[in-house]
Amino acid sequence: MEGINISTHPDVPGEPTQTGTSILETATATIQGFGPINKIHQHLCAFHFYGHDMTRQVEAHHFCGHQNEEFRQCLIYDRPDADGRLIGLEYIVSEELFLTLPDDEKKFWHSHLYEVKSGVLFMPGVPGPIQRQDHETTVKTYGKVIHFWQVDRGDTLPLGIPQVMMALTRDGQLDQNLVQDVEKRFGVSFDEEREKRAYMEGPSHGVHPLANAGGKGIRTVLREVDCKPIESVPRVFV
Repeated sequence: MEGINISTHPDVPGEPTQTGTSILETATATIQGFGPINKIHQHLCAFHFYGHDMTRQVEAHHFCGHQNEEFRQCLIYDRPDADGRLIGLEYIVSEELFLTLPDDEKKFWHSHLYEVKSGVLFMPGVPGPIQRQDHETTVKTYGKVIHFWQVDRGDTLPLGIPQVMMALTRDGQLDQNLVQDVEKRFGVSFDEEREKRAYMEGPSHGVHPLANAGGKGIRTVLREVDCKPIESVPRVFV
């Protein structure tokens, strides 16, 4: 199937969807509204790596919708077809909004400068000139990504602790096997697109030094703590 690397996407365990379930889904889909989902208007393909391990790189398909001109939110799937698994989320903000964040928050966000200018962030199936109109804005933005499902290690269910993901920042980081695989499946050339995006300019203040984890590794860990109990409130009867 075009655009899908079947070998890296093992099946999710469980019984096949029953006819009764499919009929029920059809009925509820007719009756209910799906406002947040209906706002999705674009499909971006890019690559993420685990904030603590650059050798673990993941092909990530973003399905995004704007909340306003400065804030975009994306559902991330491991593949772009109907059987894609929801593996994470990304929030994308303008440079102006990023600069309002507390300093200890900025480290969770990555710049899109390299991803865009290198050509490795692209919209499958969309003509280059149309893509570049959007990328002229995206190149200045920052993103915060959390992945819940570690598909790169073959997990057939979302196991473990959600992890902060990061994005590429320079040449030599992206696994060339991934490059060749994605370019072949989607019929794109990152090098050709890089040349066509050379004119694009990144954040007006430059990439913030605290972004991209401040150039260090970052990892989500779980710590057991006491659970704060709810305070009992006397019941008053009038």
